Amino acid sequence: MSELAAEYVARLGYTDPPPTLDTMAALHRAHLEQLPYNNLDIVLGSPQPVDEESCLRQVVETGRSGYCFHQNGALAAGLRHLGYTVERQHGHVWTDAEMRASTDLNHLVLVVSGLPSDANPGGRWWPDVGLGEGFVEPVPLVVGVVADGLLDVEITSLDDRGWSFRNDHRGTFTGMEARSLPMDVSGAHVVLSTPPDGRFARMLVVQRRTAGTVDTVRACVHTRLDGAGATTRDLTTYDDWRGALVSLGLSLTGISDERLRALWESSWQSHLAWDAAGRP
Repeated sequence: MSELAAEYVARLGYTDPPPTLDTMAALHRAHLEQLPYNNLDIVLGSPQPVDEESCLRQVVETGRSGYCFHQNGALAAGLRHLGYTVERQHGHVWTDAEMRASTDLNHLVLVVSGLPSDANPGGRWWPDVGLGEGFVEPVPLVVGVVADGLLDVEITSLDDRGWSFRNDHRGTFTGMEARSLPMDVSGAHVVLSTPPDGRFARMLVVQRRTAGTVDTVRACVHTRLDGAGATTRDLTTYDDWRGALVSLGLSLTGISDERLRALWESSWQSHLAWDAAGRP
């Protein structure tokens, strides 16, 4: 796995960089820009494994990652390869308040320790490239608001067992709870990626976060959030839809045009039904 981890880091543009806070921030930004969050393989019926070696291999061989388990799995392996101290922790992303207390595992959380700074003397950081619309650089594990120029996010409480996170009010989810709980990532992945009930098997979602933008393709709608606000457009043709995916940096290596067209057709029919219902 060490060779795969080295190839992953090289793909992000680095060769054996020192394990510093600046390096981690640079790798974090590069990963977000080059490997957009997506569930493409899942909605095509080919969910990829979520062990760290498989997460690295998918990036190296296809130039594509996946959703949080894949994204943070690859990042964890890459950081560990460079000499960082990395822990994996249970995460639960929630939108509705009644689901906040759930202990269902739906997010892989990483904690990197041993990197003290003036603003974070404890030296514990939360890198996360698997939130889709998340923060650009690792967040210090201290209570307070983090403003990154586009989004304002907040760690609202923190103790030895974990922390509570609040997303920017313009985001598509409300918050995330990090907890010290047992984790079966592979088992959770099966639940989340298996139709008809798996939440990541319902519709295509592709997201890319940069310093100044959050781009999201959800089924056949492309939304961009930037400093001027949010703009939305429907992707009304296959070429327009495919072009939007490519513009977000999503690699389509290994996926035939036939499979993509079939996904587009089913997504477009669902879009038309949603539109006719008043876009509830």
